[in-house]
Amino acid sequence: MFTHEQIWQGIDRLAAHAQTSPSGLARRAGLDSTTFNPSKRVSRDGQKPRWPSTESLSKALRAAHMDLAGFVGLIMGTPVMTGVQARGLSDDTQSAFDAGGRPAGESWTQIAFPGEGAENAFALTVEDDKLRPVYRRGDRLIVAPDSPLRPGDRVLVKHRSGGLDAFELGEHGVKQVVLHPIRPDQPVRKIALAEIDWIARILWASQ
Repeated sequence: MFTHEQIWQGIDRLAAHAQTSPSGLARRAGLDSTTFNPSKRVSRDGQKPRWPSTESLSKALRAAHMDLAGFVGLIMGTPVMTGVQARGLSDDTQSAFDAGGRPAGESWTQIAFPGEGAENAFALTVEDDKLRPVYRRGDRLIVAPDSPLRPGDRVLVKHRSGGLDAFELGEHGVKQVVLHPIRPDQPVRKIALAEIDWIARILWASQ
């Protein structure tokens, strides 16, 4: 049986796993932004502990791509690990992915990853400074080719001309997509879908 303090500590760790704050995790889960705030963890007079509801916890786990076993691991300080394919993020990607944006070829190794959906995710390690200031050399991006795309998501885009680039997703139409650069010195781009092999959501980054 977990204590009140352990459950809330687990939610704080879940937010950190998702690269956000407790309030950011709540918004991402479609909840009121104050759902996981410290002020909501006790009664107004500070005498009675309040517990997160099973519904809010379930939505937070989905938003963070974590299953219940992984959450228990976070509470205990030993996250459940599964394996994902990993390699460096470079322009040499022509043979590294299949047509659906999933790992292919022999350039991949396997690493441990905490959370659900790992069988459909892969990891790319940033090897240069072209994604600064958001991602730096050595950061590892966890990318999910099967995750639904939403405006505001950070995504990895594979161009038919070759390279991989990271953007923030804007409007996604039937013929073109609007991509906002993560570097402030770059312009917003409108790209025809015919020029793109695939777009995959960046779930989180280990920094």
